[in-house]
Amino acid sequence: MSFQTLAEDELAQRLVFNLRLPRLITALLLGMSLSAAGNVFQMIFSNPLVEPGFLGVSQGAAFGAAFSIILLGGSAAATQSMALVFAFIGLGSSYLLARRIRFGGWVLRLVLSGIVISALFSSGLGVLKYMADPLSQLPEITFWLLGSLAHITWPDVYSILVPVLLGLFIIYRMRWRLNLLSLDDTISFSLGITPGRERTLLLIAAVAVTAAVVSVAGMVGWVGLMVPHLARRLFGSNARYTTPGSMLIGGTFVVLGDDIARTLLTGEIPLGILTSLIGALLFIVLMVSRNMRVNP
Repeated sequence: MSFQTLAEDELAQRLVFNLRLPRLITALLLGMSLSAAGNVFQMIFSNPLVEPGFLGVSQGAAFGAAFSIILLGGSAAATQSMALVFAFIGLGSSYLLARRIRFGGWVLRLVLSGIVISALFSSGLGVLKYMADPLSQLPEITFWLLGSLAHITWPDVYSILVPVLLGLFIIYRMRWRLNLLSLDDTISFSLGITPGRERTLLLIAAVAVTAAVVSVAGMVGWVGLMVPHLARRLFGSNARYTTPGSMLIGGTFVVLGDDIARTLLTGEIPLGILTSLIGALLFIVLMVSRNMRVNP
């Protein structure tokens, strides 16, 4: 479509500005948010296998969205609010449970607690799906869980723009602090930072951006796990460079993935299925290749 055609054709203008542009912006914000959040989690918890899905954040947001669809009418504001609340509950529960476990190192305890909390939310989601109306609510929940940007409009973009941009700004501005927060608290404190306060701020920002994008796009997996590893492969382990690198790669990856999902077949492929497939394959390649940096 040429610029001249776009300028003269009113239908083309509506197609681009009312359908394509909000979807493109949301895809970009989705990839940047999940990648930045994954990088924050991996650095703070010193665990290269951590991403929002492993700590109950995504599952908590999914439970909150389904809860809103079934019990609160499913409005955009209610869905996003419940997704945000339960995302924080998921992260907090994983962290508190990891502190209570009496055996194993911190990484093992965190992984185990994340698995348990994710399983609890998944079970709760199953109960909500069983309670849902099979003709209206259940298809909506199922489609939402697959992840898609097919129904994104400008109100959806406006609803996530402030929390996402604010959260990404905090993560970007504090990116160099991630190098210190990945160290022991005693060492971090001796270097002139307050690890508890700054770690909490970064976690709040990471959870907020994840919950915001998940509330409108659904479950889009593997972006938060795979992209930070790819960024470390390309830019090294310094968070000053891997953080913006993760945002750039993640945004590009999701935008391209959404284009493929929309055009590869006659019917649109759910974005979450495509990102999981491509992300898992790329992650395998990264893991078996030489000189892979796995330590955040």
